[in-house]
Amino acid sequence: MQRQVDRRTFLGSVGVGAAVAATGSATYFAGPRPANAAVKVKGNVPDTPFKTGHITFLTGPANLLGEPGRKGHLLAAEEINAEGGFLGKRKIETIFADEAAGTDANVKEFRRMKLSEKIDLFTGVISSGNTPALGPVAEELGVLTVFNDGCTDFLFDKAVPKPKYVFRVTNIQSADGVTSAVGAAKAWPEAKRVGSIQPDYSYGRNVHEHFMLAYQKLVPGAASVSEAWPKLGTTDFTAHITKLISDKPDVLICGVWGGDYVAFYKQALRFGLFEKMKVATTLAFGGQPHAIGKDHPEGVLAGCHANYFFTFPAKGRWPINDSFVERYFKRWSEYPSFEADGAYTSLYLLKAAIEKANLLAGGWPEDEAIIAMLEGMGIDAPSGYTYIRPDNHQGYKDTVIGMTKNDPKYEFPVWDPKSIITIPIRDITAPPNWPKPGTSHNESTAAANWLKTTWLG
Repeated sequence: MQRQVDRRTFLGSVGVGAAVAATGSATYFAGPRPANAAVKVKGNVPDTPFKTGHITFLTGPANLLGEPGRKGHLLAAEEINAEGGFLGKRKIETIFADEAAGTDANVKEFRRMKLSEKIDLFTGVISSGNTPALGPVAEELGVLTVFNDGCTDFLFDKAVPKPKYVFRVTNIQSADGVTSAVGAAKAWPEAKRVGSIQPDYSYGRNVHEHFMLAYQKLVPGAASVSEAWPKLGTTDFTAHITKLISDKPDVLICGVWGGDYVAFYKQALRFGLFEKMKVATTLAFGGQPHAIGKDHPEGVLAGCHANYFFTFPAKGRWPINDSFVERYFKRWSEYPSFEADGAYTSLYLLKAAIEKANLLAGGWPEDEAIIAMLEGMGIDAPSGYTYIRPDNHQGYKDTVIGMTKNDPKYEFPVWDPKSIITIPIRDITAPPNWPKPGTSHNESTAAANWLKTTWLG
């Protein structure tokens, strides 16, 4: 049962500068085992390769998210293969494809991976426009699938309302917009005129809706006064920036991401936008950390898709993240993003499920046995404790966000440690088995209905 609190109590309870990201504990963790802690395998296991298909953005502005995901996947695969592979026998082989080819091409490639390449697992995907198209294909073909992102609520609300083969580790999108709303309301409680700039597709539409639903409950009297809807891949934001400035919002919610966000913030600097309004984002810190320059203003609420930024928790507070950051940097000479954490955690989550299934039945487990282990499983990941809810196969972790600040230790901005807030995921997401759209309500998402009818009384 979720806690029922009022607006002031809720905002007062949000953790500022919290020390630890984990909210639970798990037998399994995302990372290599010591040599003396190798798993004891039960029965005979084949030594055939374990084939994985991974679609993500390998080119274009969205590569700022896709590349860390690819690297996180490869790091986990290399570590698992160094132990002999899954159950010490089946080494991971991955086939990559470029998500930039478009939704139709991605669906065709997914089918090819299964029917021609005989993949055992499908992972990856960044865009919220792609997971609702690929999810039903995974169910149709019976392909065990763990999406690293593509966080839209539509995946499990509408496209695959009763999933069997499809899972996702990143936080659900509605939590993304609500997290930014909570951060903005806590930082700027008097900011009532809201501007919004969003990519003109499902992700942006949902960021705007969920942010406004939450923000208007947290800041009574708040209203939307300006909206801008650039197409994904926009390079010139001038018209959108000048319109936003002329409408004089107190706070701007920005869901622009990847290379698009880099272009936006650099152009916004020239117009003095950051001096004219407070700025909250959902994905300013979503790409490769080094993609954001030192010219980025301080004091911007920098979202990480409500999932993970490598400096949190502070070093020494969560050893699983400490060692992940060290290994990732050693391997790739850069710091990880939330996409790296998601892709990395996905393979270790699967590894844990396979080991549990083998312990129960012996030999190489059938997909049904692996699925049964994944449902309700928890794992300690770099981002904290991640839990897969049985009712919708969605991953949940406490959300986190903070303000930008330059730090001499890094060549790019990071979060100001004093500004970071964490939010219990149960407090900002619809509870298990909440009615889906088209049942007892016709809201866009289950979360939207829950926010309107139940959240904060």
